[in-house]
Amino acid sequence: MLDTYLLKVDNLSISFKNGNEEHHIIKHISYMLNKNEIVAIVGESGSGKSISSLALMGLLPKHISRITSGSIVLEGRDLVQLSNKDFKTIRGNEIAMIFQEPMSSLNPSMRCGKQVEEILKQHSQLSKSQIKTEVLSLFDRVKLPDPNRIFASYPHEISGGQKQRVMIAMAIACQPKLLIADEPTTALDVTVQKDILELLKDIQKATKMSILFISHDLSLVSEFANRVLVMYKGEIVEQGNTFTIFNNPKHNYTKALIGARPSTEFRLKKLPTIKDFMQNTVDRSIVSQEDRIIRHKKLYSKQPLLEVIDIEKTYLKKTGIFSKNILFKAVDGVSFKIYPSETIGLVGESGCGKSTLGNAILLLDKATSGIIKFKGKDITALNKSELRQMRKDIQIIFQDPFASLNPRLTVGNAIVEPMKVHGIGNSSTERKEKVLDLLKKVGLEESAFNKYPHEFSGGQRQRIGIARTIALEPQLIICDESVSALDISVQAQVLNLLNDLKSQFGFTYIFISHDLAVVKYMADQLLVMNKGKIEEIGDADHIYKSPQKEYTKKLIHAIPKGL
Repeated sequence: MLDTYLLKVDNLSISFKNGNEEHHIIKHISYMLNKNEIVAIVGESGSGKSISSLALMGLLPKHISRITSGSIVLEGRDLVQLSNKDFKTIRGNEIAMIFQEPMSSLNPSMRCGKQVEEILKQHSQLSKSQIKTEVLSLFDRVKLPDPNRIFASYPHEISGGQKQRVMIAMAIACQPKLLIADEPTTALDVTVQKDILELLKDIQKATKMSILFISHDLSLVSEFANRVLVMYKGEIVEQGNTFTIFNNPKHNYTKALIGARPSTEFRLKKLPTIKDFMQNTVDRSIVSQEDRIIRHKKLYSKQPLLEVIDIEKTYLKKTGIFSKNILFKAVDGVSFKIYPSETIGLVGESGCGKSTLGNAILLLDKATSGIIKFKGKDITALNKSELRQMRKDIQIIFQDPFASLNPRLTVGNAIVEPMKVHGIGNSSTERKEKVLDLLKKVGLEESAFNKYPHEFSGGQRQRIGIARTIALEPQLIICDESVSALDISVQAQVLNLLNDLKSQFGFTYIFISHDLAVVKYMADQLLVMNKGKIEEIGDADHIYKSPQKEYTKKLIHAIPKGL
């Protein structure tokens, strides 16, 4: 009887050196991937899912890592025994990979078409004209609009979803038997994410290739994979068909990955974390409709903290060397109010204008026209000293905490510095005491004060960013995609923290995100943006239950629901 499997990983262990010490990162994992099958590996950062997939490609870091046991058999050939020269004939040809971040995977100095051509030049006998025809055909197959334009474009000239499609075209160029997709949709809009997954499924059906899909989002893989492997601390703790794993998970870690994501059906008072599931201390208390009615009655009896009145932001858009520039309205006649201690969710696809609107409110990129009232005063025409005070009162938590922290400053100094600028605290000692207290409030040790940003995980860095923001005692905080790149459980911790701080300090949030499940959990009111305009606005629960506009229905329909 012929083997039906394409790939068999047996008792694989991988270790990494750190000085004289050797740490086992992957511990005796075994699994099979059948021909014409989609298998998902799920787990959080540090679980070992990406390291184990790099081993399949022969891309483990040299000198500091080694495979200590096991085999990786692809169609009868043990890849562990191959030389780097042998691997070069396999990579891109028999095994291909789509990476998480297309912008860092694509060469910024090469046109997109040329980058795909390189793969075909290396692994095929096609002529120059045949290669170009094949690349355009690939661009058409991955549903890129105007393949000729994309062929001649540089990566920075196309959208995130289009860049990911170029990466997919590159990966399938040589019709590989195995495609490894490493978090290929993490930073994409929910609708683009759905499109990319449907595209991968269509390609898989047409080519019969197998896909190893790596993700931290179980809800996402439930709609995509035939089978699921759950990794935790370098081990496979559970594996089985998707329906069984999702509906009858055995391991507490699997239950945590499913349960830590906010539900669109109900609102828990506190999101459960991995620790809660591992210690069996999950609190299932929900926020009732009556609770929300009482809260909103109190909330909307006050005067608004912020009023945005008919805001427009216009840019000049270049259309070519010899063509006239045209006006492009990134924000077009937007009006809404935010009340003290309210969270307003701002959602929409990339390019809808939500971040531009946030920057206009922060006066980082001033509006072309319209009025922004903060505590009843128009802030679009402030003098320098008034603007300085306003900067303290309206703060932002960025998407990428590492990029927003100075790598040369210790965490303590990064938080103290803006406090000095805005005159918070009467002495260095007082400021340090306040920062130490804030670090504890956001769930960090006091020892973090003297450490540098690179010494922390992504979730910890986001907590540092939050501590720096709240150190200025602001009244309004704009959270711009501030949890979109975090693992499910870390995301739950940060969302719980934001809600705790809101209760403690009375913060008001504008919560910008492309993840509608997260916004639904956080928001009192929901503001849906499309092409610079407000498409729909109202109570978050009401809009999710019965959206009025087709655009809103499309966004909600694209949310991964799970099985």
